[in-house]
Parts: sequence; structure tokens; C-alpha cells
Amino acid sequence: MPPKKTTRSSAKSNKHTDADAQHNKESDDVAQLKTGKRKRSAAVKNDVEKNKNDDACKASYNHWLMKSEPESRIENGVDVKFGIEDLKALPNQTGCWDGVRNYQARNFMRDMKVGQQAFFYHSNCKEPGIAGLMKIVKEAYVDHTQFDKKDVHYDPSSKADNPKWSMVDVQFERMTKRFISLAELKKYHLQHTAKGGPLKDMALFTRARLSVQPLTAEEFDFVLSLENEDPI
Repeated sequence: MPPKKTTRSSAKSNKHTDADAQHNKESDDVAQLKTGKRKRSAAVKNDVEKNKNDDACKASYNHWLMKSEPESRIENGVDVKFGIEDLKALPNQTGCWDGVRNYQARNFMRDMKVGQQAFFYHSNCKEPGIAGLMKIVKEAYVDHTQFDKKDVHYDPSSKADNPKWSMVDVQFERMTKRFISLAELKKYHLQHTAKGGPLKDMALFTRARLSVQPLTAEEFDFVLSLENEDPI
């Protein structure tokens, strides 16, 4: 749910074994030790490369798409409606993006940095799509709603000394020049999947259920450029 208020030792054993057997097959043991060293070096190198690749992958996501419901829907007696106009109406047009209860979506919010931009996406409504732009103004911190028994996103399994859920603060930037619908984005996604293009792997279609999604710079720029084009 979107913001409601402003807030955020086996190696040693091998060596001993080789030393004990050295008087019988010294040359073989030397070869084994050298081979083991090469194997360990290769394993370390692979781990380093993997970490580099993971970091590069994470660093490539500097833009986001965040979903919220602009139409009234009552859940446990509470209206969970929150559209881009509601964000604009908050003091300083800023609010906390609380209520995310999916681990992957939460982890994406934990990757967010101050100043990064996100599309405000209207979901679960008559016409879903991108309504505007906002920016991250506070990085991930504990989501207080997980401890509020009156909140629809209360999580009794989350403990104060080890909270499960996080949120970020976002600030309204502007409306897009026109509404960019899900239907239009899907047409481009299908085109790009068939012929190549920036939206072929867009998370909106490959990880559709996530309420917080990463965008590559190429995806973000392409989608934003659509506001200057006629809908297809």
C-alpha cells in the first residue's frame, strides 16, 4: 500500500594429510597441493566475478515502477485507495510508501537511493497505467504499519527487534504529459519481444505481480518518451 503520511576449516585438514603422507609420495603430494591451490584460486576468482556481476546487475537499476490503487477498495473496513492525486495532496507532496508485503518488492525498495525516479502506476482499476513521476527522497527504513494491529497490513509474525518490512519516502514530481496505459505498453512489449526492443524484458510483463519493479535506464527512457507520442 502506498504512502499515507510523511515520515523512513577444511583446508587445514587437507594440509595435515598431505604432510603425513609426504615421505611416501612427496612428488605426488606437491602436485596435489598445487592442483588444490589452483582449484581454490579458480573458485575464489569465480566468486569474485559472480559478486561483480551481481553488483553490476543491481547498479543497472536506477529507475522504478511502483503500483498503487487510485480507486476505492475496502479491505478490513479500511479504504486502501491511493492515487497520484492523493500523493500530490500530502504536505510537501511527500509520503511513505508503506504496506509492501512481498519480499522481492521489499528488497527492491531496499536498493533504492535518494534522487532516483519512479513511475507512479495506477493498478487494480478500470484503466491501469502510468500517471506520473515521483522521486525517492528517503531510503528504506522500518515500515511502522507491520506493527499496527488496526492497519490492513499488520503482520503479527514481524517483531520489533527484527522487522520484516521496509518502506521508502517518495515525493511527487509531475504528471506525465498523457496517461500511458497498460494496454499500450503491452503492445510495445509484444513488438519488442518479437523483433527486439527495450521493453522485451520489462518487469511489468515478466514479473507482473510485483507492486515494486525495477527498470533499466533504456526501459525508463523509452516509456517516458511515449508521453510525447500519440498512443498506438
